[in-house]
Amino acid sequence: MATVEITADTFNDAITENDIVIVDFWAPWCGPCRSFAPTFEKVSEKHTDIMFAKVNTEEEQDLAGHFQIRSIPTLMIFREQVVLFAQPGALSESQLEEVIGKVRELDMAKVHAEIAAQQDAANQE
Repeated sequence: MATVEITADTFNDAITENDIVIVDFWAPWCGPCRSFAPTFEKVSEKHTDIMFAKVNTEEEQDLAGHFQIRSIPTLMIFREQVVLFAQPGALSESQLEEVIGKVRELDMAKVHAEIAAQQDAANQE
């Protein structure tokens, strides 16, 4: 799957309709963002089961604000609607592949159980 542009209007659908979504928050004026784009595109072609999405922070300021994007590029990886990775800065192809491998290996039942336990603890306070 090639990369797709997503907006505030399409973001929730993208996250709920895909198991894994990798989001690149970027801007047209950002040199590191432009340098990272070919790597993001190349890796997207190897992982056709993952949605690779781009959010233009200039056009989608509310969405960038919601996720507290302070530096670009910033990558966020969602799996089963849970943010598993959020990091500013461009990754090399091998680093991105490594992160994808780790995201795939996670036991999501365990992750969801941990989130539920944290929410229960917060509700009891």
